[in-house]
Amino acid sequence: MNIHLYFDMAAWLCAWLVARFISRQGTLQSRPRTPLADPGYFILLGLGAVAGALLAGSLNMRLGGMWHVGHSIAGAVAGGILGVETYKSVKGIRGSTGAQFVAPLAAGIAVGRLGCFFAGLPDYTYGTATNLPWGVDFGDGVRRHPVQLYESAAMLLFLLLYCYNIGRGSELFRKQGFYIFVGYYAVQRFAWEFLKPYPPIVGPLNLFHLLCIVLIAYSLLMMRQNHEFRAAIPKL
Repeated sequence: MNIHLYFDMAAWLCAWLVARFISRQGTLQSRPRTPLADPGYFILLGLGAVAGALLAGSLNMRLGGMWHVGHSIAGAVAGGILGVETYKSVKGIRGSTGAQFVAPLAAGIAVGRLGCFFAGLPDYTYGTATNLPWGVDFGDGVRRHPVQLYESAAMLLFLLLYCYNIGRGSELFRKQGFYIFVGYYAVQRFAWEFLKPYPPIVGPLNLFHLLCIVLIAYSLLMMRQNHEFRAAIPKL
């Protein structure tokens, strides 16, 4: 079995365990949605995430001169958002519905990136060459930035920060948690992309730089709209 698959399974398991832990703490303001209670929501979420992951990952591989099917976490996040926002628009739903996914996503990405690291060069997620002492040789004689570990550590830090804040009752993290997650993920991913050998599309920016810019804009816009929407709700 491919080592990446082991870590993918571990990532899903960690995400599920974190989701159960958070839901049992009762720190989220809204009741978690379930596939049985709201199947349309999860169908569009799943279809969007899968399509986004495959399209972004495969396109990046093609831009790098490789005709392989790829998958991308950033693409999955963007595609899942597009699917859910489409569902919300059709159903007339306003406000954030993603709070239940924040901690599981952060945990899943933190663990999943370890699989990318141990998969080595074939995974095409390695960093550029570096002389730093923590550079890693994946077998080709070149010491590279372990960008997979950088992202894993960044998302673990976010998970701890998020859990701490919702545990202490932070209204900002409880109401805007998903949008904060999207913004944080996109900013840290944008930074690491400068340490990857992906081909640039616009100036020094590669495909994922551009996708992260879209996600950051989405995060800021939705935080503003969600704030205005909640402020407009009459206090009874």
